[in-house]
Amino acid sequence: MADAYGDDFGDNFGIDEFAEEEEEYDEFDEYDQQRVADVDIITDANEYRQHVRGIRELHIIIQVENAHRITSPYMTKYEKARIIGTRALQISLNAPITIPVDASTDAVDENVAMGFGEATDSSAMAIDPLIIAEKELYQKSVPFIIRRYLPNGSYEDWKIEELIID
Repeated sequence: MADAYGDDFGDNFGIDEFAEEEEEYDEFDEYDQQRVADVDIITDANEYRQHVRGIRELHIIIQVENAHRITSPYMTKYEKARIIGTRALQISLNAPITIPVDASTDAVDENVAMGFGEATDSSAMAIDPLIIAEKELYQKSVPFIIRRYLPNGSYEDWKIEELIID
């Protein structure tokens, strides 16, 4: 028989219905956070030394020698996105640019090609840091080191010059 509110199933109907779905999302979030933590981009040599020194105090980590690398020499789309984003942030904060940039033509050509507008006044258009960062990456002049962590706790360091960019 239905209660006063027309609920045939009682007050607890549907409470446990979503508990399993939340657990699945929690597992996915943990996996996703672990995947993001598998790659470090080291931008400063001093930061690299401090980072390694701090990790060595916790436990021993072994660096794989360049001759015995097992990961792919191809840069992943995730590494590419993170490098371009990190470098664009540095450029927007007035970091020195490692490639020659012609402000009058590059900004207009790239913005028109990407559909951001018409080529009206080249002096009014600012050069986009993302475009500069992407050009630096493809010319392999970005001074970054990619650290790829392996499941056994060791890691491999790759310089941008050593990786193949698609």
